[in-house]
Amino acid sequence: MLKILCIIPARIGSTRLPRKMLAKIGGQPIIQKTYLQAIQCPVLTDVIVATDSEEIADVVKAVEGKVVITPSDLNTGSDRVAYVAKDYPDMDIIVNLQGDEPFIHPETLTELVTPYLNGETPVMATVGNALNFETEYHTPDMVKVIVDKQSYAIYFSRSPIPYIREKGQTIPVLHHIGLYAYQRDFLLQYTNMPQTPLEKTELLEQLRAIENGYRIRVTETRHRTLEINTPEELKAAQDFASNNMIPSEE
Repeated sequence: MLKILCIIPARIGSTRLPRKMLAKIGGQPIIQKTYLQAIQCPVLTDVIVATDSEEIADVVKAVEGKVVITPSDLNTGSDRVAYVAKDYPDMDIIVNLQGDEPFIHPETLTELVTPYLNGETPVMATVGNALNFETEYHTPDMVKVIVDKQSYAIYFSRSPIPYIREKGQTIPVLHHIGLYAYQRDFLLQYTNMPQTPLEKTELLEQLRAIENGYRIRVTETRHRTLEINTPEELKAAQDFASNNMIPSEE
């Protein structure tokens, strides 16, 4: 039986929103809410929070969650995930769920790993959903992904891709959600690869895999999440929670 470990990287430092993981939504810290959403996914073997903060660890432990303390000088969330994954050689697939995803739908986590459950063997997988062309197509913060006929990513970009020559065309592009699954051995290899030119240009980690010739499987999900990177986005998330609205159902 396939063993799937979900690791949630959660560092205390955040450039745009300091101490973001401990900010509260609906009365709960963001990291705690993210963890509680993840453990509802039935296909995950285990869920662990990877953090450099004892404060974050205490919040997770308060709901009987599992935590691993990681070094504070790790460069990326993927590095933090790999730091924990190396100690779990019995796991087949590693899921990287960002700690600031309190509205992640358990079904989205299942959809992420469905290719593996169906016998496919991509080294890496991710998800996307329908793009709102009026508000998201030209927005750099909304990452776009275009895929081939086998649902593998051709390219990820902050730019509006593909170029639209004629209005009214059906455009094969999705809004990318920063949620990943990896074959464990590939994750450990991937995080040791040097940064690549397109990765540095777009500031999109996943381009490192594509530039090195690896393919990323993309599954479409109907669920949406709210990204929380700024005080304004935090306020929007808090408003959703206080109004009993569920943005992941949009």
